[in-house]
Amino acid sequence: MRHNVGIGAHERGDEPHEEGPGYGIGAVSRRLGVPAPTLRTWNLRYGIGPSRRSPGGHRRYDAGDLRRLEEMNRLIHAGVPPADAAREALRLSITPDDAREAPAVPRAEEERGQVPTAASVARAACALDGRAVADGLAAALAGRGVVWTWERLVRPVFRTICLRQTETGAGVDVEHLFSDRLLAALFPLIERPARPVNTRPVLLACAEEEQHSLPVYALAAALSVDRLVETRVLGARTPYSALGDAMRRLGPSVVFVWSQQPSTGDPAPLSALPSPRPPGRVVVGGPGWAEPLPARVTRVASLDEAVTVVSAAVD
Repeated sequence: MRHNVGIGAHERGDEPHEEGPGYGIGAVSRRLGVPAPTLRTWNLRYGIGPSRRSPGGHRRYDAGDLRRLEEMNRLIHAGVPPADAAREALRLSITPDDAREAPAVPRAEEERGQVPTAASVARAACALDGRAVADGLAAALAGRGVVWTWERLVRPVFRTICLRQTETGAGVDVEHLFSDRLLAALFPLIERPARPVNTRPVLLACAEEEQHSLPVYALAAALSVDRLVETRVLGARTPYSALGDAMRRLGPSVVFVWSQQPSTGDPAPLSALPSPRPPGRVVVGGPGWAEPLPARVTRVASLDEAVTVVSAAVD
């Protein structure tokens, strides 16, 4: 079973780790004991987040930002609702001394939080070092987010694994370990936002008999964490009859269907899917789909494009 995980048509090299003024999200997460996805959610929902940018454009937390986050975290642990805690934290009076540039993160801490390269994660996977793979994925998701991790780390690692399989005939064990650790890293991110931007959920599924479901979970995680979109994931090998039942039950604003293999990419069943009231949008991704697609179906070519198209269509 090969994972040519093709939400992403763009081939890029690994982005170098950049240092800059202040703290990165990984360092702040470790300092406060708050998961990085939670920090991203606080920023999106309550406007309490990093106020600076590094020369490379990455957002960084200064000392004033840390004081606000520490206060918010303290209030939440004292039983204050997050929205109220954020309002109180944002009212903090930050003096110029408080808001001065945060000191550089010590080198040892920076190295612990450094986003790994695809090559290092691939080596860990080939060594069947599940802990190292999990740590690398967690660092990338915390430091760079779902889309970057998918495009710059996950897809190159899968290419390395597939090349190994082609050259040696071995490596299925490596593929399974990496897939398992990736799903374990993505799954906690796929939760209903406290205040989703959509009133009707987004429904995600694989085409009937399609077993490659990781791109669906990556899209769900990116929508939930980055766009506060509520999703429901049906997973691999979803019969079109079951997908239709779910559409009638939920009335989703968007339905996303993934096909990896040509054997699962027959577009004809898409035309028979029910039309919810009010109408929803059908979006497909993956290299398996044959042309032409039904008129009401939109095809996306990358994870970033999928996030953009789906989040723009929700209501």
